[in-house]
Amino acid sequence: MAIKKKLQGKVAIVTGGASGIGETTARALADHGARAVVIADIQSEKGRAVAESIGLQRCAYVQCDVADEEQVAAMVEWTATTYGGLDVMFSNAGTLAGSPQTILELDFSEYERVMRVNARGMAVCVKQAARKMVETGTRGAIVCAAGAAAEKATVSVTDFVMSKRAVLGLVRCASLQLGKHGIRVNSVSMGAVLTPLAARHGIETPADVEEYIGRYTSLKGAMLTAENVADAVAFLASDEAAFVTGVDLKVDGGMIAMPFDMSN
Repeated sequence: MAIKKKLQGKVAIVTGGASGIGETTARALADHGARAVVIADIQSEKGRAVAESIGLQRCAYVQCDVADEEQVAAMVEWTATTYGGLDVMFSNAGTLAGSPQTILELDFSEYERVMRVNARGMAVCVKQAARKMVETGTRGAIVCAAGAAAEKATVSVTDFVMSKRAVLGLVRCASLQLGKHGIRVNSVSMGAVLTPLAARHGIETPADVEEYIGRYTSLKGAMLTAENVADAVAFLASDEAAFVTGVDLKVDGGMIAMPFDMSN
């Protein structure tokens, strides 16, 4: 069965698009008919390779640190000038905590590193994409990568949880403020996915993900993939979600519905 072209003719930016969920989503947006997909990432070699594999006539790589507002503004301007506009921003670039830390142990230099990418970087990308959409009169869609951690307390990684919770606040405020311009802002919160970033933090094999699912989700016999997340992003970015804004779409196998475990 042919894939329905949800994003026919759209111009999209995917930050953190050189690997993992970002790469998979960039490919999905192209498969769904996007006229152009710009991959913004600090991983230049990987980013160029992904752009080439998708097809340089439809995809381009731009080196960009999402927390640097000048770089993001230049990347958005380049995209709009090169491809004639901007319809979709998937603000996906993020980082994990360097080491488990409770509030008693919190290293604020590490906290600032995590917040710089996950909170500031997200706000910068939403701001600059929205400004371009308002300027051009585009009824665009912005999707942010939040995460299951935004809804769950943990015994460690305090800084990471705080950063992802900030994304939900950003989405709520931006959706309210940009609605009058016809711009929709939503987020996707996902559970554990096998990606290079997750592998560097101990989730390396299908068995690791299966153990995670068994402990933290209600949906058994299934494994979350990057493709599942990409499908959710494609939906929120498309006209199928034309009346959906300010929403956090959970792709987490029911993690949010899991009961509180009094045994720990």
